[in-house]
Amino acid sequence: MEFAIAVQQQQYKTYILSDHQAQSRIEVVPERGGIITRWQLRDEEILYLDAERFANPDLTVRGGIPILFPICGNLPDNIYTIHGKEYQLKQHGFARDLPWEVIDQETQECASITLRLDSNDYTKQLYPFDFEVIFTYQLKGNALEIRQSYTNKSAESMPFSTGLHPYFATLDKTQLEFQIPSTEYQDQRNKTIHPFTGSFDYESDEIDVAFRDLTEVSASVTDKSRKFHLHLSYDDAYTRVVFWTVKGKDFYCLEPWTAPRNAMNTGEQLIILEPEASIETVVALTVTLS
Repeated sequence: MEFAIAVQQQQYKTYILSDHQAQSRIEVVPERGGIITRWQLRDEEILYLDAERFANPDLTVRGGIPILFPICGNLPDNIYTIHGKEYQLKQHGFARDLPWEVIDQETQECASITLRLDSNDYTKQLYPFDFEVIFTYQLKGNALEIRQSYTNKSAESMPFSTGLHPYFATLDKTQLEFQIPSTEYQDQRNKTIHPFTGSFDYESDEIDVAFRDLTEVSASVTDKSRKFHLHLSYDDAYTRVVFWTVKGKDFYCLEPWTAPRNAMNTGEQLIILEPEASIETVVALTVTLS
């Protein structure tokens, strides 16, 4: 059988999706934020994971592919105002911290698992809306597709942004070549604008930049040290690609976001869903080993 799903009880219940022919597999941990923790292609580790942080439920996960919802980035003092009332949300929202429910699995055309996150009493203290978020992870060959559905179950319109925060493993950042469909980026810490020439200064302690005015719905990275090419595609709901890395750590992040940080206060590029309305988005990752 080409496609398979196995379940292992590690620290958390872990679903292992495999494409045997392609020698590709992903690991998904629903109860730890619905996260993909691992992606292997022919014994190559595509993703980075800080296993120590992952093992501690009090810490946010640094690694895998965390889900950002209902905000991307942080808010000033973690506060936003809606209908004249203040609410608090931590950086990137709560979806990456909460348990998700497995609602479907499929091994016919691909290895696929579908997870759901519903609003509850806890989320409504932070974000006063009823919602349903559904993620479907589809593994086939050297491609990973992340299909998403967001539904407003409230009686009033629901603002949000969403994104993904994949951590890609690398051995030598100076060997990375980027093709990002924008000629400039904004430094997210001091808001300065810089021209982009295809590489970054990795001597900086931290690089945290956002590419705006995207001219295409894809970006790519060639990692010459590991001899592979990564292609990231997203639909036009995503208005930003964020690049983030920390000096001395063997990862870089290339993150599609639908809106910039603090959009919940500024309204910039927020998605606003009317009652009972839904929106579907898709992000796809393809790795080619040379």
